[in-house]
Amino acid sequence: MPSSAKMTCLECGSVNRVPTDKLGAGPKCGTCGAKLSDGKVRELDPTTLSKAAKNDDTPLLVDFWAPWCGPCRSMAPAFAQAARSMSPQARFAKVNTEDHPNVSMKNNIRGIPALILYQNGKEVARHAGAIPANAIEAFVRKNAKL
Repeated sequence: MPSSAKMTCLECGSVNRVPTDKLGAGPKCGTCGAKLSDGKVRELDPTTLSKAAKNDDTPLLVDFWAPWCGPCRSMAPAFAQAARSMSPQARFAKVNTEDHPNVSMKNNIRGIPALILYQNGKEVARHAGAIPANAIEAFVRKNAKL
């Protein structure tokens, strides 16, 4: 029996089990049919973030940002570029700290942009401040088990 990885659907929040040898084949959510790993950055709500952070075996890099933050806006294209480059090895998402202020407190966010890498049900690493795409990719490669 092939090994599998748990992946939370970032659209509906359902937890899926995907054979690891099929991760590059564009797996879809068994509940809503959304692609589980397509190289796009997803906007998360607190419930989906909590579920994915606790359940996912696949690395999930989350950018905590706000619309009024200049460095956050300037890093957004680099974050999207890194998401495309690292798919399907890792997934990328964003949480708007202005819309969800309790998420900042719960995750001990003291400044934005803040990147937190989750894998295997726990926080693996974090980085504060805007960085270019190649540094984002290097951060994931250094800290995640790919």
